Amino acid sequence: MVSVDGSIVLQIANFLLLIWILNMVLYRPIRKILLERKEKMVGMQSDIDGSAQQVQNKEDAYADGVRQARAAGQKEKEVLMQAAADEEKAIMGKINDSAQAELKEVKEKIAQDMGAVKAALEDEIDAFADAIGQKILGRVA
Repeated sequence: MVSVDGSIVLQIANFLLLIWILNMVLYRPIRKILLERKEKMVGMQSDIDGSAQQVQNKEDAYADGVRQARAAGQKEKEVLMQAAADEEKAIMGKINDSAQAELKEVKEKIAQDMGAVKAALEDEIDAFADAIGQKILGRVA
């Protein structure tokens, strides 16, 4: 069996002294390093989260800028299309007015020519009637 003598007290004191020395020299520095590493990791994770949020904000701002640019481009396109349609309408109106004026001139010229031809034919109608009468009757009047 185990005999209990004064050496057990010495062994307990030796064990407590060793625990205290190990705690001071080894355990506390290791725990301190682990705590610093944990704080550093938490800080890095916070930086990562902040950077991710900044990236998301920039992506949102970019997408918003693209939407605004597209909307502005679409509005400008509509304005240009309306201006082109108005210009086309004006050009077509001028062309139509010009064509109507030319058509009126042509109709007036035809009416004048027709009047001149009619007058010329009326002047010659007597001569034609005499010629036809001579041919039909076979005699000269």
